Amino acid sequence: MPRRIESLEIGGPAGRLEALLEEPEDAAITEAALVCHPHPLHGGTMHNKVVYRMARGLRRSGSVVLRFNFRGVNRSEGTFGFGKGELGDARAALAYLRGRYPELPYCMAGFSFGSRIILHIGKEIGEDPAQERPARLIPVGFPTVRGIDGEIADCGIPRHFVHSTNDVYGPRDQIEAMFAALNEPKSLRFIEAEDHFFAGALPELEDVIAALPR
Repeated sequence: MPRRIESLEIGGPAGRLEALLEEPEDAAITEAALVCHPHPLHGGTMHNKVVYRMARGLRRSGSVVLRFNFRGVNRSEGTFGFGKGELGDARAALAYLRGRYPELPYCMAGFSFGSRIILHIGKEIGEDPAQERPARLIPVGFPTVRGIDGEIADCGIPRHFVHSTNDVYGPRDQIEAMFAALNEPKSLRFIEAEDHFFAGALPELEDVIAALPR
């Protein structure tokens, strides 16, 4: 039976957000996953090849996956919000996903700019005892050269970092130093790839995402 794919429009703080909801191909649904794409001003969309592979790996592990375009990208309304606006978009997408699958544990994953977004939201949720925490956060290609601030503060939520060995936006020594300063629970997996976008290693990226612990 082919997997269920649903094109959606989600109400966001700046207008409608274009989104895509996909169920697992051959596995029972055991988790709801939100995936955030890279920087909107540098060509980032929910159809980015890394985001696509992340979503496919999550579906292989039993996750129903919601991808969406930040404000101003493709058919999503609004204009770039300098990070703060995009945090609002991600919160709205997460609220939709959790309302759609309230019985499931959930996680958040993001690539590059998207990894910053999910870590910020994870920190917010981790500091709010009234909110149910995500089971895990999956930051892929965290861009350390853009600065490291409060979004990586310890929040008690398992964080599984996945990184290319040749990432100009997150050099290995910087990501290792950042990771070493974090408290458990955490993991860091390097993938031998040509660049930030995991060129030459996208199938391995998908496999790593599919096998991450819950």
